[in-house]
Amino acid sequence: MTRWTPADIPAQTGRTVIVTGGSSGLGAEVVRALCAAGAQVILTCRDERRGRAVAQSVDRREPEVHRLDLADLKSVRAFAETLERPVDVLVNNAGVMAVPYSVTADGFEQHIGTNHLGPFALTGLLLDRVRDRIVTVSSGLHRLGRIHLDDLHYEHRRYQRWLAYAQSKLANLLFAYELQRRLPADGPLSVAAHPGVAATEGQRRDTSLQGKILAGGRAQPPSMGALPLLHAATAPGGEGGICIGPDGLFQRNGYPQRVTTSGRSRDTETASGLWDRSERATGVRYTFGS
Repeated sequence: MTRWTPADIPAQTGRTVIVTGGSSGLGAEVVRALCAAGAQVILTCRDERRGRAVAQSVDRREPEVHRLDLADLKSVRAFAETLERPVDVLVNNAGVMAVPYSVTADGFEQHIGTNHLGPFALTGLLLDRVRDRIVTVSSGLHRLGRIHLDDLHYEHRRYQRWLAYAQSKLANLLFAYELQRRLPADGPLSVAAHPGVAATEGQRRDTSLQGKILAGGRAQPPSMGALPLLHAATAPGGEGGICIGPDGLFQRNGYPQRVTTSGRSRDTETASGLWDRSERATGVRYTFGS
């Protein structure tokens, strides 16, 4: 089996890529690898100081750093309004993982708000400027997720942070696949990716027994976890409506390949219902070309 690595990234000179959550973990690895391949990277993050630190660590073309808080739709709209040029790739990487109950600036449950509704709004606002592909980052834990269309924000059920996270990661896949179904044939591709179990900041922060069980043993380094994201963003001749993940046992670690996702992630009725609710919640209505 061919093991795909950053050395296999085609030259990215002349291409512009937005990477959300680029100030740490997987996002920072993606930023560094794309810059090394010659891309002009737009690194977005909540903390510009941390973003600039990553930018200064890049050996080749230094990325631009922009503030973007996906938990605040005003911030999402402000960023979209400042970006007037076309981009080749949008990597929806930023997110939160298994945090205690809280709500976003717009009153959404934190996981579904930050991990799904924020990227949904951002993608819709930038859709007419993305030329090649949109990568949405999910998780293997989407298999634990259930979409409760009438209670996305845990207003009528007991809050469980890992299940809230899993719901949001399932929403990522439903969105990525539904977006591909709605895009015109001459539009960009919509591709999902997941890193397996990677030693990110979120993983390190969760020291609970539940977190250790769900992580499933030793985590691979962020540089390995970033490979599926990089493959999804750069592999030539890509295909939309698929997910790229690790090739190891249970998709927990390894090198990138096309992977299967749960039956629930392919439920078109749930995907359509989630889409409608996401447009109403964010106020962002998608406009598709021919």
